[in-house]
Amino acid sequence: MLDKPFNWTSFDVVNKLRYSVKQLTGKKKNKVGHAGTLDPLATGLVIICIGPHTKTIESLMGLDKEYTGTIKLGGTTPSYDLETEINQTFPVPALDLALIEKVRESFIGEQNQIPPIFSAKKIDGQKAYDLARKGRAVEMKPSRISITSLDLDTISYPEIDFKLVCSKGTYVRSLAHDFGSKLNSGAHLTRLRRTRIGEYSVADAFNIDEAIKHIEGEYIKYLELNSD
Repeated sequence: MLDKPFNWTSFDVVNKLRYSVKQLTGKKKNKVGHAGTLDPLATGLVIICIGPHTKTIESLMGLDKEYTGTIKLGGTTPSYDLETEINQTFPVPALDLALIEKVRESFIGEQNQIPPIFSAKKIDGQKAYDLARKGRAVEMKPSRISITSLDLDTISYPEIDFKLVCSKGTYVRSLAHDFGSKLNSGAHLTRLRRTRIGEYSVADAFNIDEAIKHIEGEYIKYLELNSD
């Protein structure tokens, strides 16, 4: 388990650890994968699987996820977060706790969600964000997701802090965008951190340097156990 740094892609993390494994084993090809992508601007828990453990990736990806983050009202961005600049501004409605609660409740349960165009979803074999960055028109198909819980804190309104538990395939950026729409405004995600995957917590995760040292230690143990 690893606590992904800000501005790293999930692939950056895998690549870094794959290189470390290569240095240890001397092998050019080493199986290293992750059980669920995090956006570059998000931090938090990424489960890394190495060698035969990569066979468990699919089951790990199906576990529920917990996130904390912040939604900011008053503007939208093409990526639904801070990766792109604000492209449209909206009046910020007066704080209406009853309306916010009604909107919050509307997100609970199973539902269809349209992913952001700046996502890795495949469109005719190409990633949507590649097409979006080329200025191509992209039509995103809805995905079926489930949200178990959504807790909100409006003390810093028009910024709204949240804690979310959701299913595989949920785009929190889309939730932020849709939240603004339901308040007759606009919104985007300004902060996101994944705190849990199933029973695995970010509190128990390594940072990058710690992960490399852990891999080195486990490999030394393996060599000792399998020495003649």
